[in-house]
Amino acid sequence: MSPARIQDPAVLDRVVEAARLVGERGAVVFDLDSTLLDNRPRQAQILREFGARVGVAHLAQVRSEHWTSWDITDAMRAAGATEDEIATHAEAAKAYWRSVFFTSKYCAIDDATPGAPGYVARLVETGVQIAYCTGRHEEMRAGSIESFQRLGFPAPGHKVSLLMKPDLDTSDDAWKEQAYAELRVIGDIVAVFDNEPTHINGYRRGFPEAICVHLDTDHSGRPVTLLDGIVSVKRFAEDARAIPRK
Repeated sequence: MSPARIQDPAVLDRVVEAARLVGERGAVVFDLDSTLLDNRPRQAQILREFGARVGVAHLAQVRSEHWTSWDITDAMRAAGATEDEIATHAEAAKAYWRSVFFTSKYCAIDDATPGAPGYVARLVETGVQIAYCTGRHEEMRAGSIESFQRLGFPAPGHKVSLLMKPDLDTSDDAWKEQAYAELRVIGDIVAVFDNEPTHINGYRRGFPEAICVHLDTDHSGRPVTLLDGIVSVKRFAEDARAIPRK
């Protein structure tokens, strides 16, 4: 069952106006992967490297658009690999993916989701604080900041915070709830943006006065229905109809 999605592109402007009213005593919270950042370039790079290592031409030429889910075999198939090639190489490909995906070196090549840098810039102009709260762990901090700088997102510093898991083994679900206390210290939470239904539901419960927005890109696939009061957008732009990833 997919989460119920009430599409409301106008919520983006409402968040900006709410941020303008509170200014620097407020904060807007953003997840990273599949919210502000598109990690398909990272996924494609990893699979290309694997394809070159094992001599499978289709995989050595994989592109970002071949990643339509979190299942690496779907990407292999979309790139043109045969079922025999997938059967032969899938487990090794997954192992290689796991060995490098959660590293600064590879997350530094992520792209921005459509409209995200411009939207965050609009919020910065209001004076509100920006808080990135991500399931990435501390080892990925340097690469995350490198991608912020390359893509035009404000880097951690004055009025910008980056909250990351202490280690890879901590679950994303547990970490997001642990981070609520840190977020409350940063400021009054005006709005939260997250692609994962479980996480945006948690924010809705933890910050009932905040505007909670679900990024309708992709997620873990768990059958979680969005709570009442949560609306969805496809992208950070005035025209939210385009779908960056399904």
